[in-house]
Amino acid sequence: MSGSTRSTVSLRDRMLLASVALAAIVVGVFVATILAVSAARTATKQEARSKNLSVQALRLEKLLLTVENGVRGYAFTRDPRFLAPYNEAKVQLPAQKKIFRSLAEDQRLQAQRAKEINENIGIYIQTFANPVVLLFSSRRAAQLAYVSEGRRQAADIHGQFAQFIQAENTLSMDRERAADAKSRHAMELGVVGLTGSAILILLFAIYLARGIARPVTEAAEGAGLVAAGDLSIRLSQKGPGEVGELTKSFNEMAERLEATHNELEEQNAQLRESERLKSDLVNTVSHELRTPLSGVLGFTKLLLSREFDSETRRHYLGIVDAQARRLSDLLDDFLDVRRIEEGRFERARELVDMATLLREEAQLYSQQSPKHEVAVEIDRAPLAVIGNPDRLRQVIGNLISNAIKYSPQGGVVSVTADGENGSVRVEVHDEGMGIPLSQQPQIFTKFFRGDAAASGITGTGLGLAVSRDIVESHGGRIGFRSAEGKGTTFFVELPGSTE
Repeated sequence: MSGSTRSTVSLRDRMLLASVALAAIVVGVFVATILAVSAARTATKQEARSKNLSVQALRLEKLLLTVENGVRGYAFTRDPRFLAPYNEAKVQLPAQKKIFRSLAEDQRLQAQRAKEINENIGIYIQTFANPVVLLFSSRRAAQLAYVSEGRRQAADIHGQFAQFIQAENTLSMDRERAADAKSRHAMELGVVGLTGSAILILLFAIYLARGIARPVTEAAEGAGLVAAGDLSIRLSQKGPGEVGELTKSFNEMAERLEATHNELEEQNAQLRESERLKSDLVNTVSHELRTPLSGVLGFTKLLLSREFDSETRRHYLGIVDAQARRLSDLLDDFLDVRRIEEGRFERARELVDMATLLREEAQLYSQQSPKHEVAVEIDRAPLAVIGNPDRLRQVIGNLISNAIKYSPQGGVVSVTADGENGSVRVEVHDEGMGIPLSQQPQIFTKFFRGDAAASGITGTGLGLAVSRDIVESHGGRIGFRSAEGKGTTFFVELPGSTE
């Protein structure tokens, strides 16, 4: 019951159009049948004409033989009785030649052959038959030589007749086969036409039934499914105009109900997610604040309750100071998130040398872990950008800090930078545990820490989210490449400055 383009044509108009189309198809089938029958009749006529032409060729050749025999008999016997059939044949020849020529006109090659035969017969009569009849010389040897020449001419003409009749017989067979094929085709087309017409009438009846009954039945079934809670149901809108209006209204109602249902589901999901985030935030804050706060309270109480020498006191005060700074950094992260969400994050426009900033941050964080070496490699300096130096320092510090935290076994943290194509690119690479592929899409999500908590790695899950907002507010982008167990490389690209 998927949706489709609704027809605006009314049921009455549809029936009229379908009837006209059916009538046109039936008429077309019968016209094609009539044309096929006509073609078959034409082929049959051509076959009959070919046979008549062969008969006429034989008749004309017979007249030629009569002339030839009459002339030859008269030449050898001087008996005037041989001239009777000769004269009769001569009288018939012009008419028979004309008929022969007209029957051969529909085939170019045969027409040419008929023309040549007629011309040669005329030449034979003029150059041989008539002179022999008029010849009264007593030189018999000369007369016999003349008769021999006439016999050769007659033999040539008989050869032409034989070639003509053979060719015509071949054409006649071809035309006969064509006539048979076209007759079969006409019969097949007639049978197919009648069968097709019957099928079309049946299909038309089925179409009329389905055009009304099926859409109404689907509408009833769809209403039942909607009542049962299936709001995704949609009816086909291919029915006639009146039925199409019904299915359109049904689909619009179902779409509104589904949209309202989805909106409520989305709001519920947002509420559940909000509750989950609040719970995670409370757990994270309580966990992250408890450790430094416990350190501050514990060492403060220890300093207040006991007397220590100046070196020990100074050491304990350093621990208290570090834990207090840790508390301050946590509060700064929460405040940064709040400012960014409320749109109150301001980006100062100052000229910042990223090369100097990277060296300073690398030196600062290299003192935090004796197991790690922070190596800086800068192709060229300075690497100037426009931005807020404190915020950019916050981003680089967060990336270096994460590289140290997420490679607890120690190793080298590589910091590289270069400038090309008008931008500055910074990469921070560690040799740590890497990021599982399933967790990579959520890396920049607030409060997401993956397996860090289970691994004993501290943090709020806000650093990367804040870093991304800071970088994007500077017109840059941040990303990473990582493989589980093979380390991680984070990169930051910022627009360079020419000032």
